[in-house]
Amino acid sequence: MRFLVRVAVNAVAVGVACWLLADIWLRGGSDTERLLRLLLVAVVFGLVNAVVRPVVKFLSFPFIILTLGLLIFVINALMLMLTGWLSGQIGLGFHVDGFGTALLGALIITVVTWGLELVLPDKRR
Repeated sequence: MRFLVRVAVNAVAVGVACWLLADIWLRGGSDTERLLRLLLVAVVFGLVNAVVRPVVKFLSFPFIILTLGLLIFVINALMLMLTGWLSGQIGLGFHVDGFGTALLGALIITVVTWGLELVLPDKRR
């Protein structure tokens, strides 16, 4: 159940980024098709954040300390760009155009995810 909630939260966050930024877009015909693609992109985004991001953060830990944590924003942007590239490879039609857009999109996704996790109940507590 927690996995489905995480996918839904990621889907909403990515959807908000697509809505706010013209250079992050999701191709699709009908609303249903776009929703399904958005859910699949959220799964890809979750997998990238679960598998690749910890490795990158571990390897760049000294630089994260050196930059007082600001490198985390760059890592988040790179994970969003990787999600866009992987989604393009498997035909989901999600695209992030440029690093600056990815940086702003990652910031939007982080804020939306944080806000939704504050509102949603956590059964682990």
